[in-house]
Amino acid sequence: MLIFWEQRLVFLATPKAGSTAVEVALEPLASLAVQHPPQMKHADAARFNRHIHPWLQDMTEDRFTTVALMREPVEWLRSWYRFHLRDYHDGPEDIPAGGFEGFVGRYIEQPKEVTMGIGTQSGFLGIGSAPPDRIFRYEDMQSFTRFLEDRLGCEINLPRINVPPAADVTLSDAATETLHKTLEPDFTLYASLP
Repeated sequence: MLIFWEQRLVFLATPKAGSTAVEVALEPLASLAVQHPPQMKHADAARFNRHIHPWLQDMTEDRFTTVALMREPVEWLRSWYRFHLRDYHDGPEDIPAGGFEGFVGRYIEQPKEVTMGIGTQSGFLGIGSAPPDRIFRYEDMQSFTRFLEDRLGCEINLPRINVPPAADVTLSDAATETLHKTLEPDFTLYASLP
């Protein structure tokens, strides 16, 4: 999470949606950068609105604009899978059983277990309660950086960091259909983003 005091702007760091690159690029401009522990770095919209935003408003008598990124839901899970592969260094035989499709099956059964307690992007972003003011598609980083450049008054160049290892992330039609049903709120939200 990054807080820009003068601009009354807060970046909520959606996991696996470019948050580390944004934080590396913008930390020098932020009034406050929360990067550790992960539970604070990745404070979700509900937690931010319940605890942090009232504190900021109390100090400034102003409302802060909140922004976040959202990744296409299947690509988001692919990123989580590759993230987990970092734990398996010795070779392909150490990749968890079932590959990406097995990982998706585990996600459908226990979503918070394989996403470090996050569950879904729609849940993280507080859809249905108090979502961020602006959600940008991760896949359209240009729109997001233009928004930041306008708000922060400077040119933004995001580095390419935290790149996960290459992996086979194919998914059968049946698994894709099940995943679409499971993540319907995420797909609906993603489709609604400009």
